Amino acid sequence: MSILTINCGSSSLKASLFASDGSRRNFRYEHISDDKAHSLHDAFKNLLYDLGADKPATVGHRFVHGGDIADAARMIDDTERARLNSLIHLAPLHLPSNLLGLELCHRMFKVPQVACFDTAFHAGMPTLSKRLPIPSKLNLHRFGFHGLNYAYIAKTLPGIIGAIAYKKVIVAHLGSGASLCLMQNLKSVDTTMGYTPAGGITMGTRSGDLDPGVMVELAKRYSPDQLNNIVFHKMGLLALSDGESAEMQDLLASQSEHAKFAVEYFCRQVRAAIGALAAKAGGVDALVFTAGIGEHAAEIRLKICTPLAFLGFSLNPELNRINASQIWQAGSKPVVIIPADEEIMIRDLCLHAIE
Repeated sequence: MSILTINCGSSSLKASLFASDGSRRNFRYEHISDDKAHSLHDAFKNLLYDLGADKPATVGHRFVHGGDIADAARMIDDTERARLNSLIHLAPLHLPSNLLGLELCHRMFKVPQVACFDTAFHAGMPTLSKRLPIPSKLNLHRFGFHGLNYAYIAKTLPGIIGAIAYKKVIVAHLGSGASLCLMQNLKSVDTTMGYTPAGGITMGTRSGDLDPGVMVELAKRYSPDQLNNIVFHKMGLLALSDGESAEMQDLLASQSEHAKFAVEYFCRQVRAAIGALAAKAGGVDALVFTAGIGEHAAEIRLKICTPLAFLGFSLNPELNRINASQIWQAGSKPVVIIPADEEIMIRDLCLHAIE
């Protein structure tokens, strides 16, 4: 059975066609304008052209937010589509694109569609990790995100570092969206993102965690729509660099003081998150880097890891420079790079959903 996986991110469309003969074709399309809906329409036209005669039997979609359910995937019908539409306020930067991708694929391919949820990997976190320090009657809690890639890391890691993978492992998913996950026995026990993908550490255009008083003050100054735009599009590295760029590769190439400050701020936040998760777990046995920044930015990994020597981490400079899979120095605890691959997990979830 051929399966097409669709990953409509906040800044690109990634797709993979897993053919029945075991082969795989990958496609990536960057958004070409500020009008994301227009860009996605163009990207899907290009995808249809690039697929040629290859047509999927099933389409699996990455959905950033699955809401208050533990299901890793669901077949999409009218009821499920309506439920997903009701969650847009929880991930306004991502879910509109996810839903548009679903609609476009429904028009293009008259085959079963499956929603695969980033939040599901964290559904089993303990209450200490899920609970927010607010009245329980408000019925809000922490979800956690990037779960499809964390699930892929959990599946892959034992083949790289053996039994250590089942101990206390911190995974740093560092891209335009960024979070960290603490795993024990290959399961999520804590993560930095919370109720929405705006929380946790600083990201490209998202601030991460803020003093609630800051949000109260901003709510006095801006309308809800204006504030929503600021929270998801105007904060993070973009704000820290004084508007220079939200892209780490641009900031690393820049000589401006604002860019350098944004880079240092980001690395300091990631280090702090690693330290906090290690403290919660009572130690850490391995560290994994993944996603765009985590996989490709050797300077960022070095800035993060050098002050973490007290936790037992030390990088091999040459292996780190060439983005090798295993980048730790002799005598160090394992430090690993694993390229993100949500698509494999989407494929596997589709196979399970249609059994």
